[in-house]
Amino acid sequence: MDELGTRWLRADEREAWLANSALMISLPAALDARMQRESGMTFFEYMVLSVLSEEPDRTMQLSHLAARTASSLSRLSHVVGRLEKRELMSRARIPGAGRRTSATLTDAGLAEVVAAAPGHVAAVREYLIDRLEPDELAVLRRIGSAVDAAISGR
Repeated sequence: MDELGTRWLRADEREAWLANSALMISLPAALDARMQRESGMTFFEYMVLSVLSEEPDRTMQLSHLAARTASSLSRLSHVVGRLEKRELMSRARIPGAGRRTSATLTDAGLAEVVAAAPGHVAAVREYLIDRLEPDELAVLRRIGSAVDAAISGR
């Protein structure tokens, strides 16, 4: 610790952090570039459509969708607007008190996400999954869960 109380990273911690930083920055960028090239949508657009496609009625309140995609409502609203213009999803006000809105994946949106899914899975396999041993996947899952819990306060 220094005079300000900062616990600086040890060499091994710094190396782990830098490797993880590369993963956090490079992987989404690579997935985004590949998704745009292969399916004409961004990685984030794919994630929004994918989350909705997994809901029984393909509908979710925007605030819940933002949480599931680790997005701000503002960012999500802009993307949903673009997806609405392409007729891949629609928005509707939820009746009752407050300003609540739901997003629904259209049939065209479902077709789009289904068509993009094989390319997305191939990229995830190529860039991450197939590069790891089974025990490394288990560790990665535990790490991801621990970080998510720390961020979400669980």
